[in-house]
Amino acid sequence: MPVHFDIADHVARVTIDRPEVLNAVDAATERELDSIWQSIESNRDIRAVVLTGAGERAFCTGADMKGGSGASGLEYWATARPNGFGGIALRKTLDVPVIARVNGHAAGGGFEMVLGCDIVIAAEEATFSLPEARVGRLPLDGGMTLLHRQIPFRAAMGIMLTGRRVPAPEALGLGIVNEVVPRVALDAAVDRWLKDILACAPLSVRAIKQVVRLTPHLSASEAQATRLPALVEALVSEDSLEGVKAFVEKRKPNWKGR
Repeated sequence: MPVHFDIADHVARVTIDRPEVLNAVDAATERELDSIWQSIESNRDIRAVVLTGAGERAFCTGADMKGGSGASGLEYWATARPNGFGGIALRKTLDVPVIARVNGHAAGGGFEMVLGCDIVIAAEEATFSLPEARVGRLPLDGGMTLLHRQIPFRAAMGIMLTGRRVPAPEALGLGIVNEVVPRVALDAAVDRWLKDILACAPLSVRAIKQVVRLTPHLSASEAQATRLPALVEALVSEDSLEGVKAFVEKRKPNWKGR
């Protein structure tokens, strides 16, 4: 299988397993990824996701140009892909938090997938780039529309208009990455972030992500007044009472996700 998908202890782990092509995504891999995201969306037992690539050289280097369909840039753009690259870059229906475990190069669509995640942990050797302009193409699947919304405008344009690789330490300073660690500490860092996420009420986490993801086009006051489903569910949940009760009783809460 081009993608490994495992679930344990409320955590889903999604690994693109094509290290021989630097985890580039072909049509079959794209379909498998989209199927996995749909599966995660329907499984309320999952409280966090880790997305990564196999091996040590690359997280994902985007579309597999050698294994592609041969479509022109215009034909590719005209094909509907509402969820963006890898089914996640622009996905609005995935409320569970996703951590990008960036173990190497995140280029093109691979970087777009990172931009679709919520938390990014990178190895010191990792790099980030949108090199499409260097091969006469465009970052169509989220890069052009996400990067300048997530980091300062000048920095975003500097990355897209040159196609250069941004080293992980620089990406940290720009706000692309949450934490940079030595490669040997990458898994421990991811596990630490997972532990902190799982310590929170799962419905609260889902509501926070849904509000943030679905209201960027609104003013702050309009967004605050929007009655989104996950928000209402969290506010009337058993967990909302359990959290306060556990705090008063000075114990860890027992989250039920309802």
